[in-house]
Amino acid sequence: MKRSQINSIMRSADEFIRRHGFLLPPFAYWTPDQWRTKGPESAEIVRNQLGWDITDFGSGDFDKVGLFLFTVRNGHPENWKTKQGKLYAEKILVVQDQQITPMHFHWSKAEDIINRGGGKLVIQLFNSTPDDRLADTPVEVSTDGVLRTVKAGDVVRLEPGESITLPTRLYHKFWGEGGKVLVGEVSLVNDDKTDNRFYESVGRFPAIEEDESPFHLLYSDYARHYKGA
Repeated sequence: MKRSQINSIMRSADEFIRRHGFLLPPFAYWTPDQWRTKGPESAEIVRNQLGWDITDFGSGDFDKVGLFLFTVRNGHPENWKTKQGKLYAEKILVVQDQQITPMHFHWSKAEDIINRGGGKLVIQLFNSTPDDRLADTPVEVSTDGVLRTVKAGDVVRLEPGESITLPTRLYHKFWGEGGKVLVGEVSLVNDDKTDNRFYESVGRFPAIEEDESPFHLLYSDYARHYKGA
């Protein structure tokens, strides 16, 4: 992806998020120069992968296959060994109309996915087999505390205000319908480096063509700008 495209997506997503009454934390707006001045007091942001995250999953076509995310808060996988610190995470996502996030599950992370406003969020569901294929068995899920069963490969449509709980190893693929969707995610600790199992191989973190300076840093940029840890 080009940096200019990433910058444009950031600006558009920030405006959409604000329009729906959600505000990002102060560190979201630190400039690259400000990041270079930060010391160990900001290490949690870097260590726990907080911040801007934009991917086209290696598709080369973000509007068709891609996702905007911002990790607002997160613990670290090591916290589960000690049962200390944050054992949870929160993200805000922007899903465009018909923009696909490919089929995947999480090994360790259970999550609630919440439609915070805009269009409908459409989620396709499959159980996984022991060898991580798509099962043909019915899927039982909780939507806002109410159990429901759908056929393998069927979709659940979430209207604004509705949510679904996705347990570990439950395959899901999602997209917007009828407009752009603001999506909340509340989950156990998130680790995008090791906890995602995509059904088909994708590029989770895109290569970036630096055709202009970063507007704000992606969390994958921190290593090149933050020296305070």
